[in-house]
Amino acid sequence: MDKALLKDRDAFIKRAFATPLEVRKRSQPPSTPEPPKKKVSKSTPSEPPSYKTMSGGSQYKFGVLARIVRHMKTRHQDGDSHPLSIDDILDETNQLNAGPKVKQWLVTEALPNNPKVQEVDGKYLFRPALPVRDRKSLLKLLRQHDMKGYGGVLLDDIQESLPHCDKVLKQLDKELLRITRQTDKKQIIFYHDKGINFLIEKEFQQLWRNTSVDGLQDDNIEEYLNKQGIKSMQDTGPKIKPIRKRTKKGRQRATKISDNEHMQHILQTYDNN
Repeated sequence: MDKALLKDRDAFIKRAFATPLEVRKRSQPPSTPEPPKKKVSKSTPSEPPSYKTMSGGSQYKFGVLARIVRHMKTRHQDGDSHPLSIDDILDETNQLNAGPKVKQWLVTEALPNNPKVQEVDGKYLFRPALPVRDRKSLLKLLRQHDMKGYGGVLLDDIQESLPHCDKVLKQLDKELLRITRQTDKKQIIFYHDKGINFLIEKEFQQLWRNTSVDGLQDDNIEEYLNKQGIKSMQDTGPKIKPIRKRTKKGRQRATKISDNEHMQHILQTYDNN
């Protein structure tokens, strides 16, 4: 290559490295800010409002009501059976500062519609789960449940309903049976009928407790027992059969007689022929 050309090329390269390179970026349109996203509430419309999610006024009112119900329950368990007026209740619960609107709400809505409060002549009492007041009424209730096949009674219900519960249960200890329910570990109290005491092997006890009949009707249970060769208990009461008797005009009417077939040759009819 010609030396002159090489010299020109070298000079061009030197100038190129010495000159700063300016790079221009393409102009971009200004970005528009995105609208803020709305927060979606986790609670669904079907969920009822909880005590904690209520407004301040509602929280206060239901707080007053909860305190009243707890106090009425404590009074009942301590044996206080006389009803209280709304002013007495607010006084005993140290809530005399409740405004007239809250008081009106208690009298017209909250207390009359509360399942744990009963109204007696404009005054209020606690409504227990069971109609028991003393040792005799509890024992009577348990005997009725045993005779009618209702089973036992929840210890929680007895403790809520029976004044001085621990003392009474201690007195009746030998006449009661306590069974712990496996599903929720709650205690069930049964009447201890000593006339039917007999020993049952643990194997059969376990089979009984593991057998569930939930969702089965009586007919389904009877059908299953019959398939297994087990006869279910039937109604053994006297059967009534209709028979036909002649009336004066020759018509027949249906009457009912008992199954005294062995006395048919003795029984007589006194209808006029």
